[in-house]
Amino acid sequence: MQPSLPNRAIEWREHCLFLLDQRYLPLTVDFLKIETPQQAFAAIQNMVVRGAPAIGITAAYAVVLSAQQHSLANSENSEIEVIKRLIAADIDHIALARPTAVNLAWALAAMRKVLQQCISSDLVSSLEQAAIEMQQADIVANQRMGELGAAYIEKGSAVMTHCNAGALATAGYGTALGVIRSAHALGKLSSVYANETRPWFQGARLTAWELQQEGITTQLIVDSAAASVMQQNAIEWVIVGADRVAANGDVANKIGTYALAVLARYHGKKFMVVAPHSTIDMMTPSGADIEIEERADSELTELQGAAFAAPEVSAWNPVFDVTPANFIDVLVTNRGVIEAPNRAKIEALMA
Repeated sequence: MQPSLPNRAIEWREHCLFLLDQRYLPLTVDFLKIETPQQAFAAIQNMVVRGAPAIGITAAYAVVLSAQQHSLANSENSEIEVIKRLIAADIDHIALARPTAVNLAWALAAMRKVLQQCISSDLVSSLEQAAIEMQQADIVANQRMGELGAAYIEKGSAVMTHCNAGALATAGYGTALGVIRSAHALGKLSSVYANETRPWFQGARLTAWELQQEGITTQLIVDSAAASVMQQNAIEWVIVGADRVAANGDVANKIGTYALAVLARYHGKKFMVVAPHSTIDMMTPSGADIEIEERADSELTELQGAAFAAPEVSAWNPVFDVTPANFIDVLVTNRGVIEAPNRAKIEALMA
């Protein structure tokens, strides 16, 4: 049975972008209307939208908004190259919104290629169609990964996931949660353990909410309970997404992923990473070369604006960590599955 397609966090209608504001889920469900590339940049940077595939798709639509903005402002200027240079400058700026998620750069490179090929009569429509196709292709890719990953899950299994790699982090289906959705539809899952995922609580606010909506039995746990869950032999798989996969198979994902991989190896549990091929960065040799984003101390010392740490306590707040390839049992992509990923296998997949 094919699982239903969850509600999307990214909608393009009436030539405007609408983003489900993920900062306030699940208590408030509200879409923000994004009309300019500057607003899209802020939405990516401020975590209105998050998740590598979703960031990439949002960036693609930001290019369309740029084209609309500059085409209107320069409607009397017949020099299409002037407009294209302005859009290209916006692309350069949007690329700075968040450094670790490679899908951002991948999507912008694809849109830049379309821009370079455009002629004056089809500038906006060509970019718009490219962004729409990118969003549709992501859903198809996620559903394919869901099928491939679910094939590894045995009937009656319980799994653990970290952060949110579901419909909210993609075009509307999910990478890690896509596998979980597909396994649930096949009647394979006994339960899911969702880590709360400090400091933004994506697991508590987003993943648990997504799975609850679909009737998938979910246990929410604090991040530090993961080892105890594994020690009690309560799960068979840890299933996570990725923000960047290096050419040698090292994976950057939400902080805490590396710790789960180490725990899984120690306790004899399987570790699965699920990501579209656009998340694989062949220009990044290894995890050591991945730029890790760091965010404000206040995300650790405050909760919804209220301080709970001692005044002026400093904090280290990396958003991601790197899991070495040799800790990963299965890398699931829309182009196929790699068991025990390494450089040679990834090169073959990407070729």
